[in-house]
Amino acid sequence: MTTITFIGYGEAGGILADALAKENPVTVWDCKFNGPERDAMIMKARQGGVRAAISLADALTGAELIFSTVTAGSALDIASQAALLMTDKQYFLDLNSVAPQTKRQAAECFKPGTYVDVAVMAPVPPGALRTPLLIGGPQAQAIAELLTALGCHARYGGNDIGSVSAIKMCRSVMIKGLEALTAECLFAAHQYGVEEAVLASLHASFPSLGWNDAFPGYLISRVAEHGIRRSEEMEEVVKTLRDAAGESVMSQATAIAQRHLPERMAALGITYAQLEPFNWKALTALLKEHI
Repeated sequence: MTTITFIGYGEAGGILADALAKENPVTVWDCKFNGPERDAMIMKARQGGVRAAISLADALTGAELIFSTVTAGSALDIASQAALLMTDKQYFLDLNSVAPQTKRQAAECFKPGTYVDVAVMAPVPPGALRTPLLIGGPQAQAIAELLTALGCHARYGGNDIGSVSAIKMCRSVMIKGLEALTAECLFAAHQYGVEEAVLASLHASFPSLGWNDAFPGYLISRVAEHGIRRSEEMEEVVKTLRDAAGESVMSQATAIAQRHLPERMAALGITYAQLEPFNWKALTALLKEHI
């Protein structure tokens, strides 16, 4: 067994922590443990079979592997806090979707060899431990092997901090951009009453993607449920592109678009939980009521 801690017990962190807890002792810490959602978070931890820590220091004590699964905007701050509390016998696995330079800044806070760059290369639900992980940094090979032994789908990605995150960030230009474009396209198409014709045309052009099935609804659901967090991640994508002296026009627009839908929902008192099971047409109908 390996002693594991997760900093951040949201969607991704919660799924991975609960899965690993089936065979290993897992402790979790989340800033929501100190807020109005505390009772619900404690109940979630109890149901997941993990121990809820009383503080970050408590969470880190005795952990061999420390997974950081927080928001992109909090990633560097959490890394700097954790680094002050860790020993050189612990490993900090940074799974957050941030720019390579942000990962390199975080690594500078740690003792040599204790920081590990991890790129999560697909949505954690529904894959859980089967979600592909690319591991980067001086200890990448050893950590990839350890994670594989724990049941994760981990692969060595290189010895340089930031290289695997560059892969993730460049991929996000396409993935999160496609999500935002799909929402914009189909919401307008629905208003004109032509969504079926638009989807049929998209399916004819790209039949392997599933435009005639659940694919468009899934893409829009990611924006509706996680658009704020994904907007933060896209801001890190913009940093990635600028650090490479590249243009970031589309990614800047994606950052705005990802945030726009959930902010509009919040302003109207519409929660994602009210929409489950998610149906994008039902969401457009609710939004139309407030035009």
